[in-house]
Amino acid sequence: MNLRQLPALNALRTFEAAARHESFSRAADELFVTHGAVSHQIRALEDALGTPLFLREGKRVRLTDVGCRYAKDVRAALMALADATREVREGQRARRLVVSSSSSFSARWITPRIGGFIERHPEIDLELLSTNTLTDFTREDVDVAIRFGAGPYPELHAEPLLDEVAFPVCAPTFNGGALPTTPAELAASSRLLRSDDQMWRVWFEAAGVGNVPEPRRGVLYQDSSNLLQAAVDGQGIALVRLFEIDARSASSHWFVCPQPLLASARVQAFRIWLMEEVERFRAQFTVRP
Repeated sequence: MNLRQLPALNALRTFEAAARHESFSRAADELFVTHGAVSHQIRALEDALGTPLFLREGKRVRLTDVGCRYAKDVRAALMALADATREVREGQRARRLVVSSSSSFSARWITPRIGGFIERHPEIDLELLSTNTLTDFTREDVDVAIRFGAGPYPELHAEPLLDEVAFPVCAPTFNGGALPTTPAELAASSRLLRSDDQMWRVWFEAAGVGNVPEPRRGVLYQDSSNLLQAAVDGQGIALVRLFEIDARSASSHWFVCPQPLLASARVQAFRIWLMEEVERFRAQFTVRP
């Protein structure tokens, strides 16, 4: 086929995002364009191909059979193009390692330990990206991500790192030092701090105290650092996560990277160091007889 007959790359990227989400609105959010722009690109692509790719059902869309097959092929082609581009860039940034992780994990777990990696591998220029946005390896110049989620992640190399547990904390001076001593006393407190995680009910169930609802009043903390600071300042009792009564989360921390990058020297160096640190961390919490 004459390459000049191919649809525009931007149209294919738009179609891939719309097909993956089966939503023009979510594709628009991902691509930072308007819903109308996505709709226009898809319509133009359908006209160029001479067949509908989506079925419009009111405000909802779903892929046709042809659209489903085309989406799979387009995504594979875009991934191949991304891999080829990455290989070219490898020669320019073989020393540079970009690691993405959540702000809380980076601040509380990676940063206190990263000095050991830097001393072991002075030849690697490390960049730590602290973000709560999910890394898209096809669009972002990132080598490794530490993801918090249920996993596994298709089309990526993913290894579980740390399970997540949650436990209550407060300042020693909270409530004049008269602190709850049992889960039942804790359940009666009116100063349970709220967060997006909504883990209180799960924690109380693990503690054997049922029918305790999530707190509904007070400040809602969306950032775990602010939640912890509120507890430190004596504003209430927080349920914080750390890497037994602890309530296990359905999510874990994962080491994630594109398959082609796993064998690279810089990613292997970071992976080996990270796994060593994880084992050292776990050993601190191993119950000895």
